[in-house]
Amino acid sequence: MVTETASPLATAPADLPFDAWMRQHQERAQSLIARFVPQAHPLVPSLHEAMHYAAALGGKRVRPLLVWAAGECVQADGEALDRAACAVELVHAYSLVHDDLPCMDDDVLRRGQPTTHVRFGQALALLAGDALQALAYEVLTPEDEGMAAALQARLCALLARASGAEGMAGGQTLDILATGRAIGADDLMQMHSRKTGALLKASVLMGAACGKVEAAQQPVVWAALQAYGDAVGLAFQVVDDILDVTADSATLGKTAGKDAQQNKSTYVSILGLDAAGALARRLRDQAQAALDTLPVAQRASSRRLRELADLIVLRGH
Repeated sequence: MVTETASPLATAPADLPFDAWMRQHQERAQSLIARFVPQAHPLVPSLHEAMHYAAALGGKRVRPLLVWAAGECVQADGEALDRAACAVELVHAYSLVHDDLPCMDDDVLRRGQPTTHVRFGQALALLAGDALQALAYEVLTPEDEGMAAALQARLCALLARASGAEGMAGGQTLDILATGRAIGADDLMQMHSRKTGALLKASVLMGAACGKVEAAQQPVVWAALQAYGDAVGLAFQVVDDILDVTADSATLGKTAGKDAQQNKSTYVSILGLDAAGALARRLRDQAQAALDTLPVAQRASSRRLRELADLIVLRGH
C-alpha cells in the first residue's frame, strides 16, 4: 500500500485561462499516478511496470479534469478530491487495457504507443488491468488521510456502479452483442451511456460528493450535475464515433477506422456525419443548460465544467 503523501493541488485562480488550468491539472493527474502506481516493485516488478505503463502513458485526463471541475463547482479541494480524480483515471486505464485485448477490440495502438498486451503479453496485461481496478478502491479508502468513512463509501459506490453491469461492463457487453448487426439509435444510446458515459458521469458526481453544499440545496445541485454528466458522457462517445471516421491513427493515438472494420453501429453509421456532429453540439448545449439550473453560488463556480463540455465536443473539429 502506498503511504507517501502529497500536498493537495492549490485551487487555481478563477481567471486562469482554461488551457493553463487544464495543463496544471493534467500535470497533477500525472503526479498522482506516479505516487500511487510506482513503476518499480520489489516483489512483482513486471506487474507494476505494466500497471504504470497502462496508467501513465498519457491522454487528456478528461475524467480527472471533470472530478476537479465539479469539485470547484461545489467548493471542494484537498486529498479526497485528488484521490477521487486518481481513482477514476485508474479505472479508465484498466478498462482500456481490457478493451484492447484480442478477445475484445484486438487493438495494437493506444495513445500512440503499443497497447499493454502488445508490450507485456496478454496474461500480464489482464493482471495489470485487474490490479489497477483494485488499486482504485484502495486509493479511495485510506486509513490515515482524514477522509470520513461515509465519504469513502460514497465514492466507492459511485465508482463501482459506473464500472459494473449497470455501467462500463454492461455497456461493453452490449457492444459485443451488437457487433456485426445493425441496431437502432435508442439501443446505441443505451449502450454508450453505459460503456462510455457512466464513468464520465461518475467523475462529475465523485467531484460533487467531495464538496460543501447546504443541505437544502443538495438535491438541486445533484440533479443538475447528474444531467450535465449524462449529456457530456454521451457527447464524448458521439465525438469518438466522428473521430474514428475523420481522424487518422497518428491524431487519435489509436487505430482509426476500427468501427467500420468491425461492422459496428455508431452514431455516424446510423445518423450520418453531419447529423452526428449536430447531436454532439446539442448534447453540449444540454450539459451547459443543466448548469444554469444550479443555485447561484454553484452556478458562479461552474466555469470549468462549461469549458470541459466545449473541449469534449470540439475535439471533433
